[in-house]
Amino acid sequence: MSPVVEASESLLEPGRLEPKPVCVLSGDEWFLKAHVLARLRRAALGEVDQEFATTRFDGPDVAFDEVLAELSTLPMFGGGRRLVVIDEADDFVQTYRPELEQYVTRPEEYGLLVLEVKSFPATIRLYRAVATSGLVIRCVALSRGQLRRWLRAWAAQEHNIDLGAPAADLLVEMVGQELGLLDQELRKLALDAGPQGRIGVEQIERAVGTWRAKTAWAVLDAALAGDVPKAFVELDRLLLAGENPTGVLAQMAASLRRLAAAARIVLDGHSQGRRVELASALAQAGVPQYWLAKAQAQLRKLGRERAVKLYRWLLEADMAMKGASSLPPRLILERLLLRLAGPRPRRSPPT
Repeated sequence: MSPVVEASESLLEPGRLEPKPVCVLSGDEWFLKAHVLARLRRAALGEVDQEFATTRFDGPDVAFDEVLAELSTLPMFGGGRRLVVIDEADDFVQTYRPELEQYVTRPEEYGLLVLEVKSFPATIRLYRAVATSGLVIRCVALSRGQLRRWLRAWAAQEHNIDLGAPAADLLVEMVGQELGLLDQELRKLALDAGPQGRIGVEQIERAVGTWRAKTAWAVLDAALAGDVPKAFVELDRLLLAGENPTGVLAQMAASLRRLAAAARIVLDGHSQGRRVELASALAQAGVPQYWLAKAQAQLRKLGRERAVKLYRWLLEADMAMKGASSLPPRLILERLLLRLAGPRPRRSPPT
């Protein structure tokens, strides 16, 4: 297998992703990253006790020595292997590039290091080292043409659906190119498939239109406003109405990723000595014009410290939904909503 692979292609070939001592997930397509990481975990650790053999660090907050110590510690479970994941590792890679270059040449025998980065230039020495003895997995957005082909193959492989080309085009037109949302639609469409699993334009028009009318915006708006009780009530209504928790997460994620992207644009500008207006950053992140004012208020309430953690929170929730946690799906959603709402304000002592 080539040491540099496309995530979208490797996910269509079960068993193709063979864990290497050092793996780099590069790009900004979080659905692909989540599924690739899940495949790597399953291949390296098996189906049980993955939590005991997995450690995750925030790239900006961890030192290389801590990572190395964790990689060299044998877990009690997980087949004797240790998986260490560094989220948002761009700065970590930049700071500890010499140490990482040396580690790639002599990795821990039972350790598996996964670096999640936005960018991993092929011109740096570390890239060449990982491409030689490790694994570089490109998790990038698909073009409209690539998406139709990939979506049909993914529907057949993961959901046993025979999705026609016109139906695939209509699904993308109605839902957009967010892979998480498209996957959730396919899950629901599988219940409406015919004897041979065929899905045509008629099913798309009927099922997708109905589902799209039931959004998780009320849940998200309440959480971002800090109103946890209201967020929980709205969540309860959605779940009682039959909405799948994974679908609720996918709907919220589409909006939260735009907020996270806007926060990153602002911070990148600041690091380069440029002042980026919040409205401009949100527009660049794909926030519709009619939602700009509300999105600005939500991002300001989140604050920089929590806004930069949105990507990690979403990735953790997505992985937990896919079996990385023993928590029930509802509690996974509630934990995310609590994080979005932030700490409760302290009450002033009575006078």
